[in-house]
Amino acid sequence: MLAAVIQMNSSADRQANLAQAADLLRRAAGQGAGLCVLPEHFAHMQPEGLPLAEPQTIAGPTVSFLATLARELGLWIVGGTFAERARTPGKAHNTCPVLDPTGRLVGVYRKIHLFDLAAPGQAPLLESRRVAPGRRLTVVDTPIGRLGPCVCYDLRFPELHRRLRLLGAQVIAAPSAFTKLTGQAHWELLVRARAVENACFVLAAAQWGPHGQGRESFGQAMITNPWGEVVAQCPPGPGLALAEVNAEVVEGFRRRLDSTLHARLLPRAWRAKGRP
Repeated sequence: MLAAVIQMNSSADRQANLAQAADLLRRAAGQGAGLCVLPEHFAHMQPEGLPLAEPQTIAGPTVSFLATLARELGLWIVGGTFAERARTPGKAHNTCPVLDPTGRLVGVYRKIHLFDLAAPGQAPLLESRRVAPGRRLTVVDTPIGRLGPCVCYDLRFPELHRRLRLLGAQVIAAPSAFTKLTGQAHWELLVRARAVENACFVLAAAQWGPHGQGRESFGQAMITNPWGEVVAQCPPGPGLALAEVNAEVVEGFRRRLDSTLHARLLPRAWRAKGRP
């Protein structure tokens, strides 16, 4: 099946963002995609320092919008992220919904690792001020294989992805919004590393370009195969990239080289304090 990663330049204008997302999803479906991944904050990219968009429930308008498009286009949709109402006062979850082609919600992942950055010359990004971390991973059976979502900063934590692999993931979907600063240095490196470590496809959607208030995203949405090769990538600007993705390819790579079979996670070694 063809899978697509979407690259957007979202803003604080929700209606414009939804129109952009709908156009790109329709373009992907028109080119034969059966599963699409939207970027983090696809529906509302709020500049740092301003209040969050009004958090919604999982049955709210953003997921309803995605469900309608999934049914209309016959698509599996990994729905980027949106601000979901949390129990913590003043905070929301950064939530990734997964919908099947009937519009049914089949998976929900709430971002676990929150991005706090205060780099010289950059507007500070303090996600933990506004976002409550999630606590659980999820995996979903899809036509391209067993899929596990992560979100953006999660890509820096190999343990999370190894756990997804142990839960059976053959594909990792990574809705993201890497900053220009961190993306230039680490984006491709991290996406390819997670693919190689776990012998899986990584579908990494991305935000691109300026969003106001000094915030700029790196872009380069990409699809990486289990050998770590970038098989599709977006050029600058809103758009999409497509590649054939299926579980048989994953299992073929794993028969050739599956380092997870050789991992020696020895409790005593992990507890060692520098003794020879």
